[in-house]
Amino acid sequence: MEKLLLFALMLVVWVTAHAQQMDEEMAMKALFQGKHAVNRAAHAAAQQMDEEQLARGTIWIDSTRASAAAKEYLMSNLSLDSNLKPLAGSYLQEPIEIVVFKVINADETFPYIYRNSTYNYEVTLEHPGVILIIHLDYPRAFSALEPIDWYVKGAAELSG
Repeated sequence: MEKLLLFALMLVVWVTAHAQQMDEEMAMKALFQGKHAVNRAAHAAAQQMDEEQLARGTIWIDSTRASAAAKEYLMSNLSLDSNLKPLAGSYLQEPIEIVVFKVINADETFPYIYRNSTYNYEVTLEHPGVILIIHLDYPRAFSALEPIDWYVKGAAELSG
């Protein structure tokens, strides 16, 4: 009887540990997908040149078009609707939030050092570019883990 009880207890411990490990692996996959989405969105945003300024010889990112491109890429890569809420079938369950979207244009002195102590982020840009930080909640598959959320950070710049 004692061996049966010990076996049942060990089975519960093993299943809990396995569930936690699976949840941690899925969380890392979600983080990597979020990071790739942010990098793609920042890169797309940085490509939105102001043609009038470019005709005058100034490299200038159109902030409105850049914001729209970043949002579009986030929607596409993370399966979100226009309000940044997950679509049916998305691995996310909570909407994402764009907490920082900053366009750095040629009116700044380069190299430009962006520092944000709130989100513990620092990046140096050599050319005009875009900085993007989103807040992402991970939908746990099991309750073995505490709730997980990240501030996913990225930047992209135009090459000179």
